[in-house]
Amino acid sequence: MEEIRRLRAEEFKQTKTERGPMDLPFALLTLLILGIGIVMMFSASYASAYYTFQGNSVHFFARQSLFALIGIIAMIVISYYDYRKLNKWAIWLLLVSIVLLILVLIIGTEVKGARRWINIGEFGFQPSEIAKIAVVLCFSTMICMFKERMKTFKYGIVPFGLILMVIAVLMIPQPHFSGTILIIATGAALMFVGGVHLGWFAGIAAFGGAVGWFLMTNTAHSSSRISIWLDPFSDPQDKGFQIVQSLLAIGSGGPMGLGLGKSRQKFLYLPEQQNDYVFAIVCEELGMLGACVVLFLFMLLIIRGYWIALHARDKFGSLIVTGITTLLAIQTFLNVAVVTNLIPSTGIPLPFFSYGGTSLMIQLAEMGIVLSVSRFIPAPKSG
Repeated sequence: MEEIRRLRAEEFKQTKTERGPMDLPFALLTLLILGIGIVMMFSASYASAYYTFQGNSVHFFARQSLFALIGIIAMIVISYYDYRKLNKWAIWLLLVSIVLLILVLIIGTEVKGARRWINIGEFGFQPSEIAKIAVVLCFSTMICMFKERMKTFKYGIVPFGLILMVIAVLMIPQPHFSGTILIIATGAALMFVGGVHLGWFAGIAAFGGAVGWFLMTNTAHSSSRISIWLDPFSDPQDKGFQIVQSLLAIGSGGPMGLGLGKSRQKFLYLPEQQNDYVFAIVCEELGMLGACVVLFLFMLLIIRGYWIALHARDKFGSLIVTGITTLLAIQTFLNVAVVTNLIPSTGIPLPFFSYGGTSLMIQLAEMGIVLSVSRFIPAPKSG
């Protein structure tokens, strides 16, 4: 803790400056994707909401809009917060997330064979969402502390590996393989950017990949998903039903789509149409062209995020933005890959599109952190 306080004092001394304006392209892209996401979530969900909530077809839309509004306010407020103060909360946030991951195994709500949620009254959240940003902040702080020592096994591999191992051990029993993969991949990306020797990195990455593949192929929950992924039409009425309906939705859309609101698969054919499989409805209603536009907007947001990371005033800010942007990039890729059956089903939502209030608010809060870093980017010198 003393080392963290010393680090903070040095950073404030070296980078003391007035805040500038937030990065407008990043902010506008975030709001544009969010707006499209809410519209598509409403279109995908109103039939299911009408059936589930006794005629209230706007149930999901109303709740998601409320959480989006709260998230936008949080994003703006956080953008004015000095991101350099976040390193004093990093370790504590990680400890809280670990405690919550333990609690979810004890008191968590089980849904479709997975225990990932903690419900408090009508409010529910996934501790894994907190663990994601906790790992980004904690790893960024540690990398800035260790500096050149990151090239050694003792400092560059051991502490980071232990943290990732603890989180994986707590998340795999849920089971939550997609979240585990997402956190480990983001942590590994930060370690690589932080200066871990390539040889150590490659060795640990190979070992982690082997362990992950062993777990996926030797647990009933995951091995069944792999077999269905290889041939979803082998059991189209049961285990392969969801992915088959997703592929039918994508194929029905064709190049130009059926038109906004005109999806057929959302009428209780495609499960989780407002959540993990909302992108299939995007493809059905907006066609290949509309889906490509959505992916292009995500690509622009990710590229802009990395641009902010490259131009950040200090290493801590650069690492935070790199971690958050990598989280966004990997999560987007995994969701689209699952919906199109490129990879086995992992149960991971599409950022800004899938229904889920707490995850949406956390995503927008993360965008606020990126905007906070952008406010401290040095202005270009004139002349």
